This record gives sequence, structure tokens and C-alpha cells, in this order.
Amino acid sequence: MFAVYAESFSSDDPLNGLVVGERPAPEAPDGWATVTVKASSLNHHDLWSLRGVGLREESLPMILGCDAAGVDEDGNEVVVHGVIGDPGWTGDEADDPGRSLLSERHQGTFADQVVVPRRNLVPKPASLSFEEAACLPTAWLTAYRMLFVQGGCKPGETVLVQGAGGGVATALITLGRAAGLTILATSRDEAKRERAREIGAHEVFESGTRLPVKVDAVMETVGKATWSHSVRSLRPGGRIVISGTTSGPDVDDAGLTRIFFTQLSVIGSTMGTRKELDLLVRFLDATGARPLVDRAIPMEQARDGFAAMAEGDVFGKIVFTR
Repeated sequence: MFAVYAESFSSDDPLNGLVVGERPAPEAPDGWATVTVKASSLNHHDLWSLRGVGLREESLPMILGCDAAGVDEDGNEVVVHGVIGDPGWTGDEADDPGRSLLSERHQGTFADQVVVPRRNLVPKPASLSFEEAACLPTAWLTAYRMLFVQGGCKPGETVLVQGAGGGVATALITLGRAAGLTILATSRDEAKRERAREIGAHEVFESGTRLPVKVDAVMETVGKATWSHSVRSLRPGGRIVISGTTSGPDVDDAGLTRIFFTQLSVIGSTMGTRKELDLLVRFLDATGARPLVDRAIPMEQARDGFAAMAEGDVFGKIVFTR
């Protein structure tokens, strides 16, 4: 079958190990389902995999891709939850120490077909296109959990989204606006600030700018470049929810004095559960809010999508179609 996969690693030139070609068709074990992929979206995780982060050399060649929407063996339109956990785990799936994402231990979604545990399938409503639905399982699920589960954000609160432009940030803006939050957003890029306003941010600011108000919560995915600004922007008792560090994990000034003196909360968040993905899908179906697709391109042209992400030339999600 057709597939886009990692054949080798390179930290300096990650696309050097990317292959667009053929791989054996998957076989579904008992309790697993085969999904014919109609669309899949690109994540920074896929670029990191080509650098050898989170993917072992002995697992190569590995089909990349964490997200997919498609059709199961019974003809049902479905969204694939990309977190593969221990079948015996009964708690929050995000806390399962044995969990992994598709394309880490199990072959990913950039292919004609993908196999996943049957419990990982969520019904896709007719109101969502395959391209829109394919954006949800990683970036949009991460944003949903950050805002409403870990962050506990309520309508009427004011939330700062750092680093507008990426898939998680655009999801945070869109979901927050649809849920009745006042959304402030930052970016170093003026064009991205204006796009953030267009998709729902109430106010936009250049990165690091002192805000006119203190916010109830900050959604942090950038890390080193924005951390001190995030801490300074919170009201006493406010909270930072962090799910990534795209600019680096180490910070020069963690703001520890301000954190304890103003009783701030720092909350980690990672991915989300199958139930949360189902709730996210229902939320979009009910509100009409939709993922922002930066571009949809045939999967055969996947290298172009990877190159655009590597260069930072993205606002929203890059989607591969079949």
C-alpha cells in the first residue's frame, strides 16, 4: 500500500529520512479495526520523529502520522484516536504509563490504511469533512484538554494563548471563543496576529508585550521564549497550562518567586482521552466551530507539507488527503 514513512534519522536534515513509497498492508489483530484513511494531518511530532525523538531506530521503517479520519470495515465514517494504551488500564488514558502515539510503536496514519484498537474509533458526524476531522486527534484534542479539563476554563474568563499560528494555538483560539472565553493571543509575526484576530481572538499583541489586563489562565505551548511573559500576565491565583515547549524547555527565569507569592498554578497537559475526543467532535458539531486548515494536499506530496512545517510557514493545520 502507499505510505509516507521514516527510513532513517537526522537532527540536521530531518527530511533526508522521509520516504514516500510503498509498505506492506497492515493486518488487524483481534479487537482491532482497519480504517481506510481519507485524510490525515501533520504534526510537529512527525518532524521530531524524523529527528529520532520518541522513535527508536529498531522500529524503522515507521509509517508516520498520528491523526486520521476515514472509513472502517463496516462503512462507518470515523475519527481515529491516536493514543494506544494498555488494554488493562482503567484510569485516565493520558496517565497510562504504557501509552504511546501512533507512529511510535505502531505504524501511523500516513498511508492507505491504518489499524487501531476498535475502542479508538469515534463516529464522525456528517457536518465535519474528512479534512476537518483529521485535524482533531492531536492538536485539537490537546487544546480541548488544556482549556476544559486541565485548565478548567469557564465562560467569561480571560485566557492568553501564546504563539498564535500553530495547530494547537489556532485550536485554542477557536475553541475558547466558541465556549464564551475572552481570548488574547500573541505572536512575533504581524500577519499571524491578524489571522488570530480573524479566527476569534478578541485582542492580539506582539510577543512579550505587557497586557492591559491580568488574565485568568495562560495556554502555553512555546516554552522558553514566552514563559516569563506567561507568569507576569497572570492574575493572583491564576494558572498556566503547558502542553509543549517548541522554543525549548529550559528557561532563564522561571519566575518562582512570583509563582509562590501570587499563588499561581502550573498545570501539565498532554493529549487527551477517547471520551474527550468524542466530546470535542460533539462540541464542533453543535457549535459550528471548525478547524482551520492551512492547506490540504495529496499525500503523495507529503514532502512539501513537511518542508512547510519545518520552515514555520503554517497557520493552522496541514492536511494530507487520499
